[in-house]
Amino acid sequence: MIRLALEPLVVGRSLRVEEMGPHDMRARGEGRGTGRTKAWIDAAGLLDGARVSRLERRGKRLAMVAADGRVLVVQLGMSGQLMLAPDAAATHRHVTWRVSGQRHPLVFRDPRRFGGVTPYASPEALHEAWDAELGVDALSVTGPQLAAVLRGTRAVKALLLDQRAIAGVGNIYADESLFLAGIDPRTRCAKVGRSRARELADAIRTVLRRAVRTGGSTLRDHRTALGKPGQAQQLHAVYGRSGEPCVRCGALLRSATLAGRTTAWCPGCQRRSGAVQKG
Repeated sequence: MIRLALEPLVVGRSLRVEEMGPHDMRARGEGRGTGRTKAWIDAAGLLDGARVSRLERRGKRLAMVAADGRVLVVQLGMSGQLMLAPDAAATHRHVTWRVSGQRHPLVFRDPRRFGGVTPYASPEALHEAWDAELGVDALSVTGPQLAAVLRGTRAVKALLLDQRAIAGVGNIYADESLFLAGIDPRTRCAKVGRSRARELADAIRTVLRRAVRTGGSTLRDHRTALGKPGQAQQLHAVYGRSGEPCVRCGALLRSATLAGRTTAWCPGCQRRSGAVQKG
């Protein structure tokens, strides 16, 4: 949804880094970092002076590809925002770009600092990294692709949150997809057959496309690329509703912690098969 909103605003336009900070940005690659510390990123790595030729996305990562071959990936994490809007908050700004022909700046801010930026020398280097680090994109995942990674004893909810297996499903939409598919989140991956994998893949695409249409779920930090809150939270069937009646059958929704994340489901609508208690 961010890529679709930003494309007409930044593609074909030039960027100037207006502000870096309040702290130094860090990223992979050459620089002052040593050992495990990520290297410092400079204005050139942030596409200063570049003309944006296109935007690419896989999962939760957005890449700005410049005409000269430079690439910058922005990962929002849990609280990040990338917006070109008049009301972008002044606090927690990590990068501010001036976009040619636009009245308002493009701002990357991240209050909780789970996100970040990563430069790549070329689109080829970007795609090599994405292929190594990310699974198939969730918006286009098919039943056979999902069935191929549904292996082992961990809970299916944990698998959906693993970006190496399937890229782009977060905690909210994992819960909503599993509810739509009628699968208990504690079910072992190996117990999800091919027909159920197809149903789950269909549910993932449906839930994510609905979220894109409604601007995403704004519970605290999320804003669209134009600075507006999303509306998808109004459609949540299970996420954040533990203890409330199911919208389908009326049973009280339950919750547990799986893969370190709070998980909600309906014991009546979501069938349990080979479940595990923790993921």
